[in-house]
Amino acid sequence: MSKPNTKLSAKGVALDRFGDPQTVDNKYTEMALARHKAEGLVLAVRARWLALAIVAVLIVAVNPFWEVVYYHFILALLALNGWVILRIGRVGRSRAELAAVFVDLALLTITMILPNPLTESDLPVAMQFRLGNFSYFYIFLAAGTMAYSWRTVIGIGVWTAVLWSVGTGVTWWLSTPNQGFGRAALDAYAPIAQLGGFLDPNNFLLALRLQEVVIFVIVAVILGISVRRFNVLLMNNAELERERANLSRYFSPNIIEELSHNDEPLKQTRTHNVAVLFIDIVDFTGFAAKRDPCEVIELLRGFHGRVGAEVFRFDGTLDKYLGDGLMATFGTPFVGENDAARGLGCARAMAASIDVWNKERQAAGEPVINIGIGLHYGPVVLGDIGANRLEFAVIGNTVNVSSRLEALTRSLKVRVVISDALRDQVLREAAPMLEGFERIPDQTIRGVPEKLTVWGMK
Repeated sequence: MSKPNTKLSAKGVALDRFGDPQTVDNKYTEMALARHKAEGLVLAVRARWLALAIVAVLIVAVNPFWEVVYYHFILALLALNGWVILRIGRVGRSRAELAAVFVDLALLTITMILPNPLTESDLPVAMQFRLGNFSYFYIFLAAGTMAYSWRTVIGIGVWTAVLWSVGTGVTWWLSTPNQGFGRAALDAYAPIAQLGGFLDPNNFLLALRLQEVVIFVIVAVILGISVRRFNVLLMNNAELERERANLSRYFSPNIIEELSHNDEPLKQTRTHNVAVLFIDIVDFTGFAAKRDPCEVIELLRGFHGRVGAEVFRFDGTLDKYLGDGLMATFGTPFVGENDAARGLGCARAMAASIDVWNKERQAAGEPVINIGIGLHYGPVVLGDIGANRLEFAVIGNTVNVSSRLEALTRSLKVRVVISDALRDQVLREAAPMLEGFERIPDQTIRGVPEKLTVWGMK
């Protein structure tokens, strides 16, 4: 559990300098904490139930008399309280959960200090402390490390020390010693008075009681530090998950795996040849002007989902969404052996996917979607740009030419336009993927001084 003055915002949480959650703009950290808390509580409660079941059998073996039913009743209450904690436990401040933990410790203390009401025994109350029952507190301390913050684990140690000390003190103050037992012990061990005093049934052995609580607090602090260290590791892992999730917006899964094994590969500015693809919807502005905004958004989601999936299927990088289109690159962040061929294969797959979608749209009485795709191959500059917020960028004239080839699909009345440079690279890669393309020479491309030969596919 987080410290009482720490709240979980809708934006997320992370660790402060004490190892507790604090508010940050990170939904992945929030999800990691919530998942960890839920899993930890389930493990803790299951461990509690298992331990209580073992104890229920153990006490019968140690004390095979009917009065152990009283302790079975207490064990049942502790099991029920575990279920309550499982139901009310959550990330962040939870006074109810802390109260339930305190109930555990208070119930244990009362059970161990006071005699069993079902037992007809004249033994002095001090004998309750000779049974070694204090060790049962360690079960709840150990289970607490699975679900609570380091502060709460240490709190369990402190609460136990206080409850046990107060309970022992009050019992010692209110108890009535059996003088006969005391004299008998002293007489029996008269030569060794210290031994007689130690074996006196009226002796609470307060020094040993103090030793119990001190050792328990020490163990609680050690476990608390371990829990704090685990929380730091949890947050680091959540940060890695967040980084991988961010990468998944741009790169295919196999590229993400490769990036995860490199030290900041995206920050290394470099230049190499890549295939750049632009795609968008033809006459989208006119289409959107006649339709409800919600319908337009749904169409864009369907469009982006289909073409984006093809980018990743061909191990491309989704550079950015551009309203009704997107830009993708092949050969980023690492050069491949068939970048141009993968880019061309992606363009063909996008066109085929839109054809299938258009059939579905026609069957539903919706208008078809026309697309334009431009592809060019050449040198670009890659690397992170920005200051406080970095973005992986691909820049250069190759990008501009690819964008203008996509715009050229309107005047040429084709769906895909590729440059001569991309076609030549595809041929070098021995990829038989140029069927259906027709040569279109002497095309003027803005920003390019000489006229270019392009290839179009309807």
